Amino acid sequence: MPYAWHDAAPENSGAVCFRLEIWPHRSLSRKGFVWVIGLTATGLALPLLAVVGSKVLWGLLPFAALAVWGLWQGIVRSYGTAREVMLLDRDRLILTRSDPGRPDRIWQTNPYWVRLALRQNGPVEDYLVLTDGKREVELGAFLAPEERMALRDDLARRLEALRG
Repeated sequence: MPYAWHDAAPENSGAVCFRLEIWPHRSLSRKGFVWVIGLTATGLALPLLAVVGSKVLWGLLPFAALAVWGLWQGIVRSYGTAREVMLLDRDRLILTRSDPGRPDRIWQTNPYWVRLALRQNGPVEDYLVLTDGKREVELGAFLAPEERMALRDDLARRLEALRG
C-alpha cells in the first residue's frame, strides 16, 4: 500500500497520536532506477565501441549522453509527485497536501466532527472525502479504488477509537 500509519506519540506518554503518510505509486523503485540507467548507458555505449578512436565517436557521444540524461531527468521528476500527511490526535486533525511547485495546502479541524465518505460521482472512482460540516477535502485521490476503501476503513477505525 502506498500509505503508512505511524504512532507519533511516545509509548510511555499515554497519548494517542497517529501520523498518516500517503504517496502516489511509483513505477520504478530506486534500485530499479539504477538498473535502468545502467542498462541504458551500457546499451548506448556498445555501438560506440565500433567507432572508438575516430572523429565519429565525438559526433555520436553527445547524443548518447543526452539520451541518458533525458531518461534520468524524466524518472527523477516522476518521483517528485504529490504527498499527503495527516496528523491525528484527540483534539485535532491536520491534513497537509504537498504538490511540486505549489505551496502546501493545510486543513485543520476537530476529529470529533470529521465524517468519511466514498463518492461515486467524484473525479475518480470511489472518491474519498473528509468533511467536518463546513468544508470537504479529498484524501488519497491518487490511490487505487481498493486502496481508498482500505484507507477509509483504517481511518474510520482510528477516528472511532479516538472518540470512544
